[in-house]
Amino acid sequence: MANYCLDQGLRIFLSEGVDLDLLYERAWALRPWRKGPFMLEQHDRGFKIQSEWRSDFKWDLLKDCLDLRGKHVADVGCNNGYHLFCMAKQACASLSGFDPSALYRAQFEYLNALLGLDILYESLGVENLRTYPKRFDVIFCLGVLYHRKDPHSALKALHMGLNQEGVLVLDTLIYESPLEVALCPRTYAKMRNVYFIPSPGALQNWAFKAGFSTCTMLAKRPTTTQEQRKSAWIEGLSLEHFLDPSGTKTLEGYDPPLRAYFILTKG
Repeated sequence: MANYCLDQGLRIFLSEGVDLDLLYERAWALRPWRKGPFMLEQHDRGFKIQSEWRSDFKWDLLKDCLDLRGKHVADVGCNNGYHLFCMAKQACASLSGFDPSALYRAQFEYLNALLGLDILYESLGVENLRTYPKRFDVIFCLGVLYHRKDPHSALKALHMGLNQEGVLVLDTLIYESPLEVALCPRTYAKMRNVYFIPSPGALQNWAFKAGFSTCTMLAKRPTTTQEQRKSAWIEGLSLEHFLDPSGTKTLEGYDPPLRAYFILTKG
């Protein structure tokens, strides 16, 4: 199986017998690639899957927030498994990914056929954690909550998916306000599937009502056009096209995307 390292994305080192041209054709057929990037290299040849998101930016922020060694870890809304491949470098007891998208599963299987990592990929959503037979020490849920029509129900399912002393690492868009309120946009940065963007105080109240005992903000970061960008690998537009010419507002007139990262504990 191929070796890999984390170097501004996932850099995968292929053996001489691998057909690089065929790999490129298969990767191209699996567009759009949202998470990444992935660099597939074979001696002095190779190609780069230029995903829409520079997912390494997020991982660089989160990689030291918890010690994952010996822990049973899940990534809910894992997309093609980019962050699972990063987590696999930390000697977890087990790794599980949850995502109902058939395309993202196909991308994961394409990559893991090269890497051969012991990762379980479940074609399930966050709501399935309520009845899932396994509980986890750590759950990552990154960029999912604002896409849920019922964020309280989603947080409750995440709470139920944890062991008694479990930890949730949560990333969500936030609405900058000192009040405990949420923005409810018709569309946000041209995204129709954004339902609630909470203020930090609202998110903390949601967490406590879902049963979490603590909810601590790790960091706040604006989403930039360096982190989310258009490429030939996504077959569409990206953040730069959804902001006004000044870059200071979305096309709808809202503040541009601001993300916050939280640690929630159960117990």
